[in-house]
Amino acid sequence: MTVGVVGLGLIGGSLAKALKANTRHTVLGCDKDDSVRQYAELIGCIDGALTEETLPQCEFVLLAVYPTATTEYVARHAQHFAKGAVVIDCGGVKRRICEACRPIAREHGFTFIGGHPMAGLHRSGLKYASADLYEGASMILTPEDTRDIVLLEKVTALLKAMGFGSVTVTTPEQHDEIIAFTSQLAHVVSNAYVKSPRAQVHKGFSAGSYKDLTRVARLNETMWTELFLENRDNLLEEIDTLIASLAEYRDALENGDGETLRALLRDGSDRKERIDYGNGNH
Repeated sequence: MTVGVVGLGLIGGSLAKALKANTRHTVLGCDKDDSVRQYAELIGCIDGALTEETLPQCEFVLLAVYPTATTEYVARHAQHFAKGAVVIDCGGVKRRICEACRPIAREHGFTFIGGHPMAGLHRSGLKYASADLYEGASMILTPEDTRDIVLLEKVTALLKAMGFGSVTVTTPEQHDEIIAFTSQLAHVVSNAYVKSPRAQVHKGFSAGSYKDLTRVARLNETMWTELFLENRDNLLEEIDTLIASLAEYRDALENGDGETLRALLRDGSDRKERIDYGNGNH
């Protein structure tokens, strides 16, 4: 089988390396910077170039580029995808991508599935890509027809061969709602947190909590700006919720209200325990 990978940065490069390390599939790749594609071929990350001529050979095509670039690539190459091919994007938002790409796929006889690999690093680029980046990770899929078991089994088999530990199937709307909380809000908070003047003099005074909270402060600002704006309704709701909660802690501190502060801290601790253990997620 031949698999195409569009975008050979951290995510796409790791997809290609996982395919090469764990399967016998032929892997074709392309990147907006052709020198990256040439380097990927040189180091054995891919077997050859993904072009308009070779795209029809691909049974699967994995798109690891920004949301706008994803929709543009699908529209521009719609006539080159093989009939029956499965095209999966790997972007961090799903609604607009699926709205734009599903009709194109139906018209041209291929299948488009929104996807989101739940793995990554704070660094970007092919040089940081690794074959084991997705080992044990979850892959979120937003297929148009969630009842197509044959298709989902086919896609899952490819993903498991690449190291993914689980597949979560949902809608684009639910994906964007939840990812605003689990990923996007975390990046906003981490990025804002390090803007304290004390961040410059923290060494010797910080331990695990500082490291955990600031891990994703370093980010690709161009990519995250696009992701945040694409999902701004959901992200704004999460930021407003957080601000309202923080205001309660601030008011208790300003008023010297220990009883309220203890109640707030107890409530947060109890909620964390219920989240971790209440649903059997030990």
